[in-house]
Amino acid sequence: MQCQEFRAAASLAAVFSVRLLGLFMIYPVFAAYAGGLSGATPYLVGEALGIYGLTQGLLQIPFGLLSDRVGRKAMIVAGLVLFGLGSAIAAMSTSIGGVIFGRALQGAGAVGSVILALVADLTTEENRTKALATVGITIGASFMIALVAGPILAAVIGVRGIFWLMVGLGLAGIAITAFVVPHPRAVRVHRDAETVPGMIGSVLRNGELLRLDFGIFALHAMLTASFLVVPGLLHATLGLASRNDWMIYLPVLAVSVVVMVPAIIVAEKYRRMKGVFVAAVVVLAVSQAMLYFGAGNLYVLIAALAVFFSGFNVMEASLPSLITKVAPADAKGTAMGLYSSLQFLGIFAGGVIGGWANQHGGTAAVFALTAAVALAWLLAAATMKQPSYLTTRLVAIGDGADADTLAARLRQVPGVAEAVVIVEEKLAYLKIDSKSFDAKLAESLAAHGEVHL
Repeated sequence: MQCQEFRAAASLAAVFSVRLLGLFMIYPVFAAYAGGLSGATPYLVGEALGIYGLTQGLLQIPFGLLSDRVGRKAMIVAGLVLFGLGSAIAAMSTSIGGVIFGRALQGAGAVGSVILALVADLTTEENRTKALATVGITIGASFMIALVAGPILAAVIGVRGIFWLMVGLGLAGIAITAFVVPHPRAVRVHRDAETVPGMIGSVLRNGELLRLDFGIFALHAMLTASFLVVPGLLHATLGLASRNDWMIYLPVLAVSVVVMVPAIIVAEKYRRMKGVFVAAVVVLAVSQAMLYFGAGNLYVLIAALAVFFSGFNVMEASLPSLITKVAPADAKGTAMGLYSSLQFLGIFAGGVIGGWANQHGGTAAVFALTAAVALAWLLAAATMKQPSYLTTRLVAIGDGADADTLAARLRQVPGVAEAVVIVEEKLAYLKIDSKSFDAKLAESLAAHGEVHL
């Protein structure tokens, strides 16, 4: 990447991370804190934990579409202001209802899709995948850092202090957006990074994409529901003070990374994606069964957490890759937008249904629920088609190109499985096999249209 592109990717990844750090730091400490608020019940605690996923999931695509009209930076700042206001309300609230409202307002600042669109505005087609990958790595790192940092910070400044810290993180994100993130020369729609309204219907009719959408929904529903009861189990089983929970999360997450790296190498390099994917769902189901039957046993509990986060991290790395492989060439952004929305709606569902199960059946009912979700996901995963191992590639086209003719000729290039030409955008969207793709031939053909195949 060029210097300006690296600056754009790094600064926008920082904006993404400061927001996510605050949201994720709450997970390991929230249930105990919220249980002591006025009017709290196990159900309402679950709703308070997951409610930000509802507003985030519903508003993420509208935020991205609105940014096409009013500007990316303006929408990012507006979203971070909402996030900060929601955090302040949650910090000041002494009732569960106030915290629910604050958490909903936090999620209403749904800037994720806008950040990805701005990354696309500020990078060339050749470097966009690297830039988006930088943001994706930051998201994963933020999650792991937050789970370890949350208990430590809660011991020092309390959960209210973490909410106030979120206000500060939101202000930091605004400053980075205003003074560090480069200004785009032009704002336009990028089909590889944004949702295109006219393509939502076709994406929703794609059965393989729906399987993957259900997967991310189930994964985050399980995560959120589990965090309603796991911290309490750690305290009851290990006798640890809440400030020392990081001593469990740190080694568990380290083990999960050690498992994830070779699993992803096998899936991608050796093209065993379906096998690794199904195995990861099995691992997740096994972890929930372990928690259901043996959560009261110290060794079973720790082993179950290590197993769960191993499967979780494999999924977090492989699901976006599968979306890219399965989505049509010109619908990657739309597919990723719907996928991300289902991720957040899964957080909401996990909080609400997990809270309901906890209120009516206790810890065992929560894990019975998450085990059932995992089994349903396993059924969907086992019947998925073998992925194509194709990736998306963008190629600039010359002036005066005929879309249908050029698309037909590009499909004849070695390694090209699919080609869609959008003359208005001066781009060809290709699905390619990277092992056999002739990039120079495709680029020459797209630019000049006169190369003989």
